[in-house]
Amino acid sequence: MAARAVIFGVAGPVLSPEERRFLAGADPWGFILFARNVADPAQLARLTADLRDAVSRDAPVLIDQEGGRVARLRGPAWREWLPALDECRRLPDRARRVAAMRLRYRLIAHELRAAGIDVDCAPVLDVARDETHAVIRNRAYGDDPAEVAAIGRAVADGLLAGGVLPVMKHVPGHGRATLDSHLGLPRVDVPEAALAADFAPFRAMADLPMAMTAHIVFAAVDPEAPATQSPRMVRLIREEIGFDGLLMTDDLSMKALGGGFGERAARSLAAGCDVILHCNGDPAEMAAVAEATPRLAGRSAERAEAALARRVAPADFDGARAAAEFAAVTAVAHA
Repeated sequence: MAARAVIFGVAGPVLSPEERRFLAGADPWGFILFARNVADPAQLARLTADLRDAVSRDAPVLIDQEGGRVARLRGPAWREWLPALDECRRLPDRARRVAAMRLRYRLIAHELRAAGIDVDCAPVLDVARDETHAVIRNRAYGDDPAEVAAIGRAVADGLLAGGVLPVMKHVPGHGRATLDSHLGLPRVDVPEAALAADFAPFRAMADLPMAMTAHIVFAAVDPEAPATQSPRMVRLIREEIGFDGLLMTDDLSMKALGGGFGERAARSLAAGCDVILHCNGDPAEMAAVAEATPRLAGRSAERAEAALARRVAPADFDGARAAAEFAAVTAVAHA
């Protein structure tokens, strides 16, 4: 029987008996981890193994490990990184930015795989603008769509080489949002033609296995519903951007969305999203989401299977050598 079309977070660093029983019954497709779930490498490896044991299969385990401000694994046990925009802007040309970011995410993938994590919610393909809200801005790679796509490709290649699936976000683009969608619903009021630059990096990366939606209203496409819950916007993502991989929602717990949690899940699935993401580990919310979310079927099941088929074991990797190469590439900033 196919897994349920949902990715759940859990409450802490150890899976409780109650959580184990719930997850065994709900049978989510995957799991997502946050800083609250992380104590040290040994503990984290036990937790990822316990999550998979709860559903009796090799379920994907996701994390947001961008480096910089959004990093769930921190030093001293794991490497620390500059925010992506700072990293890229301190380098003098695109070639060095691309090389540095490929190495950076190959190193990140190596650390994730060691902990049993095999999906990273990156690359961030939002195009930075003067008005971009701070929740996104320094996580972006730049303000030129072509360069954002080139760096995004390097990020994805580094992750895939390390056996970690990339998730491009936040489709179709968060760069014009001036509100934090964790706290409210952003609205973008520009003509659809003006959105072409925001869509461009996602179109260039449409072959990736997974993508995450933006909880943003794009008034020119659908003035009523955020992209996550808009059939018109999901159709644009599929047809104009050309993405036919697994489309997951951003976190349903974010305040950009309204209504009960079952309603939030149902609206997102009806719009055409394949998988629901619920992150905060709240048992009552999780129960409502699970009740409203069916098991994967049809094209969604095929997309989920195709995504996992690209989750392959990495080749041998010399982390010390890669770190030295990264240092050499980024040293030009100080020349």
